[in-house]
Amino acid sequence: MSSRRTTLWRALIALAVVAVSLGVALTTPARLGLDLRGGTRIVLETEDSPTVHADAAATDRALEVLRRRVDGLGVAEPSLARSGERRIIVELPGVRDPRKAAEVIGRTAQLTFHAVTGAVPGPASRPAADGSRVLADPDTPGGHLRLGPTALTGDGVEDAEAVLDTQTGRGWSVDLSFRGDAGETWARLTGEAACAAPADPARRVAIVLDDRIVSAPGMQNSVPCGTGITGGSAQISGGFGAAEARDLAALVKGGALPVPVTTVEQSTVGPTLGAEAIRASALAAVIGLVCTGLFIIIVYRLLGLLATVALALYGLVSYAAVVALGATLTLPGLAGFVLAIGIAVDANVLVFERAREEYTRPGGRRPKGPRDLRPPLRTGFAKAWSAVADSNVTTLLAAGLLFVFATGPVKGFGVTLAIGVMASMLSAMLITRLLAEWAVRTSLVRRRPALTGMATTGRLRARLARRTPRLMRHRRRWLGLCAGALLLAIGGIGVRGLEFGVEFTGGRSVQYAAERPVDADAARAAVVEAGFPQAVVQKTGEHSVSVRTKETGDRQQERIREALEGPAGHVTVERDDLVGPSLGSELRTHALIALGLAVAAQLVYLSVRFRWTFATAAVVAMVQDVLLVVGLFAWLGRPVDSVFLAALLTVVGYSVNDTVVVLDRLRELRRTGTSLPWADLADRAVAQTLPRTVNTGMGALFVLVALAVLGGDSLTDFSVALLAGVLVGMASTVFTAMPVTVILQSRRPERSRSAGRAHGGRPARSGDRSGAVV
Repeated sequence: MSSRRTTLWRALIALAVVAVSLGVALTTPARLGLDLRGGTRIVLETEDSPTVHADAAATDRALEVLRRRVDGLGVAEPSLARSGERRIIVELPGVRDPRKAAEVIGRTAQLTFHAVTGAVPGPASRPAADGSRVLADPDTPGGHLRLGPTALTGDGVEDAEAVLDTQTGRGWSVDLSFRGDAGETWARLTGEAACAAPADPARRVAIVLDDRIVSAPGMQNSVPCGTGITGGSAQISGGFGAAEARDLAALVKGGALPVPVTTVEQSTVGPTLGAEAIRASALAAVIGLVCTGLFIIIVYRLLGLLATVALALYGLVSYAAVVALGATLTLPGLAGFVLAIGIAVDANVLVFERAREEYTRPGGRRPKGPRDLRPPLRTGFAKAWSAVADSNVTTLLAAGLLFVFATGPVKGFGVTLAIGVMASMLSAMLITRLLAEWAVRTSLVRRRPALTGMATTGRLRARLARRTPRLMRHRRRWLGLCAGALLLAIGGIGVRGLEFGVEFTGGRSVQYAAERPVDADAARAAVVEAGFPQAVVQKTGEHSVSVRTKETGDRQQERIREALEGPAGHVTVERDDLVGPSLGSELRTHALIALGLAVAAQLVYLSVRFRWTFATAAVVAMVQDVLLVVGLFAWLGRPVDSVFLAALLTVVGYSVNDTVVVLDRLRELRRTGTSLPWADLADRAVAQTLPRTVNTGMGALFVLVALAVLGGDSLTDFSVALLAGVLVGMASTVFTAMPVTVILQSRRPERSRSAGRAHGGRPARSGDRSGAVV
């Protein structure tokens, strides 16, 4: 009765989760990042002014000013947020001109109104002792106006609107309305100007924006002397175009920034590139999921089919969790979803392999006649839980570090990876379990247990059961080979160096789409001829090329684009990334901190869960995997950027994940009280978990190959790094982690023997902390 009640509660929870997820997925649209829907992302940093310190409070005030400016520009669904104490992240969907956007929102926009005291020759912006200034007259070429002290500031402006004067034909202008006493001040200022003679410059009023006179209208005869323009309104005219008038209105309405801001990062993605990325990632996800599903169905038959259904529900639950939390879905985030499929497969494989072991008798022989499948299945779930929990926690640690230290789209990868890990545990340990327990209770399956896949050991397991490979006999040889591979990787880093992306070095990277097929050498020659001999030119597709330079302005970028039109025809900008040198240095430091913390966090967690010797072996294998992947990218000359950092931290999780499963089995074997040496136990642990390693690795490889082939240029390097990480991770568990474990444990044989004598010659029990295993 208790078992039935527990199953009922599991079923109700699973149904509730699936129903809520389906409702959320159907009713809540996903919030796409700029790399998927196109737009501009600008990171601004506040600076100290002569009178105001750029602290968090000043940055918050600047953020509100920028929000009003962006609202005035009419951008749909903009996003503005403070990051840290002095940074503001602005995301503008659909905006393709980052130069214009940065110019509008990043200007100080100090609006002032002045009385004109006279027209004088001389340089512009010349301050005088009495507080007056000399600025260029916009209506007289070469002329200048002397201005009196500030009479009114932009703080007194309540609203600003761009209007088209169709009656007088003056074109576009900006209508202002004042608040409170500002209207009376404006009337007094214009009333004093109206008292001057018609030809006297003092009859004009200067409207100044950031030390530049944008308009200096003269008072018409209809303006009464002493009374001025009443009604609390004014008009700025200056031969504006429609866009100029709207931008000026947005600046005036938003108000002046309390502190100056500078652009430290700027990124633009075209909508076409984003749409292609969505299609490519979705296709890769579908193909990867189908191939993975077919593979586990072939291997595990009915249980594999039920696991595939659970995987599909995993996708639904993961997507619903992302949209329900309001998380932004980015291109690396989509990759995180696809990658978590492999994690979900791992949990199912762990359970099914343990159930197979429980069903078959020692030596790999199947029992005669049908046997109740429910106890082996329940035992499989129970015994697999420890390894599933440990492996998922290690991946969550990597995802957490990505969320803390990454920026932009890569932060989205950390979010979706964490959600995917938790959803995979729900899928495997709840949904798959419900479906499997229901299946093994049916009469058809009870009569034909081979349908489930549990009654067969599999070719690999049967072969390993007949003869366990004695790999640890040659442990020093394996460590020597691994050391050689490690030296080769470190040699690549030292000889060829790392090709850091603009995120870590600062600079500008622009991806161009060409009308004709692009020849890399011709494109490089065109860029050099345009005056950029140090630029890095790479072909990213048949009709696309990327150019990376030191930090350049928009005019230099336009010169490069025009130069490329010679060999490639009409050229358009598909992606534009600009990172300041200070931010690049900061991101590089954060990357090193993230990797260091990843190693330390894994070591601490594994030391708590296992012996320190086990933890040390796992971390040694993990560091080796990281260096091998970095060395591979050094030899290949591929860019090391924030997306590569995401892949590297995921490799950390995958490496430890695989090692933890084998170490967990080694600990279990030792707890049986056997007196076998550590080398023999390690051989058995490897042999018993090798089917899981192969099957899980195949599931991950299907997904990663699909991403590498179909995921587009943006995900190719990411997928290659993970492919390399998965392969070397599988190898390092057997040829690095286990030999190191055996060597460390073999140097302490007296503990296990003394533990046995302490219990009167009996071997240590599983709960004895004085024994060989904690």
